[in-house]
Amino acid sequence: MSSQTPLSGGDAATGVETAVAPATPPVDGVALARLYGEPLFRMPTDLYIPPDALEVFLETFEGPLDLLLYLIRRQNFNIFDIPLAQVTRQYLDYVDQIRQHNLELASEYLLMAAMLIEIKSRMLLPPKPTADGAEPEDPRAELVRRLLEYEQMKLAAAQLDALPVIGRDFLRAQVTMEQSNVTVFPDVSLGDLREAWADILKRAKLNQHHHISREQLSVREYMTKMLRRLQGVRYVEFQELFETATSPTVLVVTFIAMLELSRERLLEVTQAEAFAPIYVRLAYTPLQ
Repeated sequence: MSSQTPLSGGDAATGVETAVAPATPPVDGVALARLYGEPLFRMPTDLYIPPDALEVFLETFEGPLDLLLYLIRRQNFNIFDIPLAQVTRQYLDYVDQIRQHNLELASEYLLMAAMLIEIKSRMLLPPKPTADGAEPEDPRAELVRRLLEYEQMKLAAAQLDALPVIGRDFLRAQVTMEQSNVTVFPDVSLGDLREAWADILKRAKLNQHHHISREQLSVREYMTKMLRRLQGVRYVEFQELFETATSPTVLVVTFIAMLELSRERLLEVTQAEAFAPIYVRLAYTPLQ
């Protein structure tokens, strides 16, 4: 049986075979690893690991404000009186580290670094007098405002993240229940029956059939009756000429008869004053 020469980790990437000491299989025959399908029972003595093969970042930040707030809170600095020289130095040290690995990510942090340097230079210069004589604003005021707003949003996001989330902190319980196909009708009270019966009666009254009968009425006949009523009296009150107990049709014919007599100047309709009672009398003196 020919001896096998396994490849080392560094040479395996270049495809060059390097001779190592003959591997003696362990008693149980369990390999440490497999390289190109061949079992590896012993670690190679010339294994090369590049210096940047493994990097550990202890702190990760979500942006320049997150890094700046971390540096301030870690050293218990007063956020309203930030020592810009010390904080800027630490900030630039971190930026130099990420520039070596990710230049695109470092560009965002470099913008904040330029702002810190600009604020520090403004603090070194004498303040400009204001028009109203008030105390000039601290160059760090805008930066402090942005840091406080960011910290509030970060704390609010942490509180929301701490709330239980379905699928992460708990799962929705699903229970299968067998339902019966028997329909259960609700109980009907006496009040419900009474209201239903009243509704039926109400609809029945709306659907009643009206029997209309023809009534023969003569205007001339009622004109004669009115003339006989007015004979022998000086006047009669308007309301006394109508019999309210009769049908509306008779009342209408009586009113038309009075209008016809007035048009033919056989009777007069008078009134003493406004809103006074209306009286009806004959317009002529009947023969005795």
